[in-house]
Amino acid sequence: MISAIAGTLSHVGETSVTIQAGPFDYEVFVGDFTRRQLQPKLNDDIRLHTLDYIEGNTTGGRLTPRLVGFLTLPERQFFDLFCSVDGVGAKKALRAMVRPVRELAVLIEEQDTKALSTLPGIGAATSERIIAKLRRKMPRFALMVAGEDLAEGGTSQTSPVIEETYEALVLLGHSEADARHLIDEAIATGKKFKDTESLLTAIYQKSK
Repeated sequence: MISAIAGTLSHVGETSVTIQAGPFDYEVFVGDFTRRQLQPKLNDDIRLHTLDYIEGNTTGGRLTPRLVGFLTLPERQFFDLFCSVDGVGAKKALRAMVRPVRELAVLIEEQDTKALSTLPGIGAATSERIIAKLRRKMPRFALMVAGEDLAEGGTSQTSPVIEETYEALVLLGHSEADARHLIDEAIATGKKFKDTESLLTAIYQKSK
């Protein structure tokens, strides 16, 4: 399995991009959100985390290997889980990824079937299956991706600290949404937290 690919972004299409790596040009399929992020990087050197799958009919039709690409590892992990839901699969999951992974994770965690069913290819019945199977697995994506998005200039938050703080806040009686909001506010200050205690202290000092 090809787990990552690095090279020059030579083309951005509607559903895929082309990466020139050495003497080869690789077609990598991407979600719409990723495609929009890559458009300004045409002719730049990039690196994508990838998954591969086989497209086609195994009962006699043509089988075609496909590469799917993501800008971050959490996006790839989320996609892998998304594909595991009955009735989804790689093609449908890719069509649905028109919003940041963090937003999709929050919708699933908050059981927002109405918003999920508006995603391309995802109807009401599929959104209910997604929530039933994935809801308990979403907090780490909502939190981990939030930390990465807010990390600039070497101020990256380590995901274990964020995850442990989230779990502590929930145990202390906060709702899942409130716990996530409090963590986001603390990280947005730009401070770097070395452990759960320092992050909790910052959260409660701010809320006083």
